[in-house]
Amino acid sequence: MILVFGGFASGKRDYVKEELGYTDAEISSDVYDKAPVLYNLHELINTDADSERYLPELLKKEVIICNDISCGIVPLDRAEREKREAVGRLLIRLAAEAERVVRIQCGLPQLIKG
Repeated sequence: MILVFGGFASGKRDYVKEELGYTDAEISSDVYDKAPVLYNLHELINTDADSERYLPELLKKEVIICNDISCGIVPLDRAEREKREAVGRLLIRLAAEAERVVRIQCGLPQLIKG
């Protein structure tokens, strides 16, 4: 599995299409879809329980794309802070399992692992 993460509108989806060769039809935001690429992982996760529920399906994907929501101002809302923590912990687990981890900034890929 390849984990691709970066800030909002940083070029993650374009990287997956142009550099990895996937098409729009192969990219889905539904974890249970048969598409090999999952887009917007951060929108699925709100708690650690969500992470545990989705992890087996996530590990079946070829590519996972996630916004990096760990930067910036810490949210005042407790639920938003917990979401941020849950996404971060899940990314750590996915990165440990991934063959390759790529961070995208300003459309430029930075190989973190692999």
